[in-house]
Amino acid sequence: MVRIRYVGNFIKHFNKRIEPHPNLNQKFDERIKLFLASPNHPILKEHQLKGDKIGFRAFSITGDIRVVYYTKEDLVCFVDIGTHNQVY
Repeated sequence: MVRIRYVGNFIKHFNKRIEPHPNLNQKFDERIKLFLASPNHPILKEHQLKGDKIGFRAFSITGDIRVVYYTKEDLVCFVDIGTHNQVY
């Protein structure tokens, strides 16, 4: 069973960037369920990051909202959430 942990500024950024927007909050919940069931689902556009983000991966919540994360055994650590420009 995969566990999720929120690290770094994830919760702070979620509360500021996602929580105030009910439609984004709902989309986040939907995408997390999909991510846990099928991390490579094409709708998520899951990919490895480059440059100073090597070792991290990301997937899409909407066209511009991303979740940056890394994995360690059965643990998925969500590091950041926001627009493409905010998280990269």
